[in-house]
Amino acid sequence: MIVFLNGKLVPEPEATVPVFDRSFLYGDGVFESLRVSQGQPFRWAQHLRRLEDGAAGLHIDPPFPADELRNAVDRLVDANALPEAVLRITLSRGVGARGYSPRGATNPTVVMSLHPLPEAAGRSDLRWALATSRFRLPPDDPLSRWKTANKLLQVLARAEAEQAGADEALLLNARGELCETSSGNLFWVEGNRILTPPVQAGLLPGITRAVVLELAPAVGLLPAEESGTARRLAQSDGAFVTLSSLGVVEVGAVDGQRLRSSPHTAGLRMAYQERLAQECATGSP
Repeated sequence: MIVFLNGKLVPEPEATVPVFDRSFLYGDGVFESLRVSQGQPFRWAQHLRRLEDGAAGLHIDPPFPADELRNAVDRLVDANALPEAVLRITLSRGVGARGYSPRGATNPTVVMSLHPLPEAAGRSDLRWALATSRFRLPPDDPLSRWKTANKLLQVLARAEAEQAGADEALLLNARGELCETSSGNLFWVEGNRILTPPVQAGLLPGITRAVVLELAPAVGLLPAEESGTARRLAQSDGAFVTLSSLGVVEVGAVDGQRLRSSPHTAGLRMAYQERLAQECATGSP
């Protein structure tokens, strides 16, 4: 695999980062994961905006302009001959003095890598079992709006879910409200309404989440952000998770309790796949 590292395309074994890089030591950085289809990054502008917002929030100055990064994506896709993939962009503060202070860390590190699509990508019969995690997200946390390089809570929640035999972890916030999963955003169906927790609950506002909220009215559904509880989810007409790598994934069960299956989930999955194909075919930003 060929990797973009600080402006150069290098073989993966040579794509090394110093052991004193602050993303390694403290998770001091931000990242984005996005879908590449037909050789084009899907919703590039939105992902880049969130990356830049996170960098600004952490007071990290990206060392490459947006157009240079975008051109590097094309080079990366060509070099790896991987037009259908998941792209990860990592921006670290770089190397600095020992300790928490970011003072002196003035040379950020940028890494971009391509990864083959998960085997489950595109499967219409994919249904996940969720397990509610004992870990809780803080509501109204400004850091939750960015994909910071520190995702230890999500790592532990996913490990906990897998140990329970589930596919993914369901995360609540400290108030016991529905929030998200360890790797995606949560939606549930009530009649012809498609509901998702508000950002203030403590979740990451996903790009795929935004696409689904955008598509819902076009397929006759009413989207809304509302707070909910595990009981409301259990009584819903169906639920699904959105994430860049897989799009829309139906939830089949939570904590061993089967959920209803809504035809709206399949409709939104198809609408999402169509939008993905359409925008990437035309190179829309």
